[in-house]
Amino acid sequence: MVEARDRFRSHLARRGLRYTAQRRLVTDATLRREGHYDADDLYEGLRAAGSEVSRATVYRTLGLLRDSGLIKEVLQCRGRASYEAVYGLEHHDHMLCVECGKVIEFRDDRIEELQRRICRRHGFRALEHRMGIRGICKQCAAAQKESGD
Repeated sequence: MVEARDRFRSHLARRGLRYTAQRRLVTDATLRREGHYDADDLYEGLRAAGSEVSRATVYRTLGLLRDSGLIKEVLQCRGRASYEAVYGLEHHDHMLCVECGKVIEFRDDRIEELQRRICRRHGFRALEHRMGIRGICKQCAAAQKESGD
């Protein structure tokens, strides 16, 4: 986590911003978090732990963490962006159930290779990519079938 914090501090310094105590709280909470979460989840967790950090600081800091490459916005569901830590983790993609909000992570080397070939064909140097598939998970599809929807 120390290396990730240092990377974020450097990112802030390049933009003329300070690494405040509140940004440190949000950063630490974000880097400790597993799985997918939204800004309100993070904010509520910080408040429940006794932090006085504002909702606006959480939102702004998440944007800065995203810009630094430590987290990424995964998908949007019901008007909320979901995030996950990516620093030091292997790339993967996501499927999102629009009914229940379940996120399924997957990786397929054939898809990754196809994307590399497409980039080469177009002389394009990819810096990052994300694939998100929105749909209905098998549990929600089965429930819809049972209810006749």
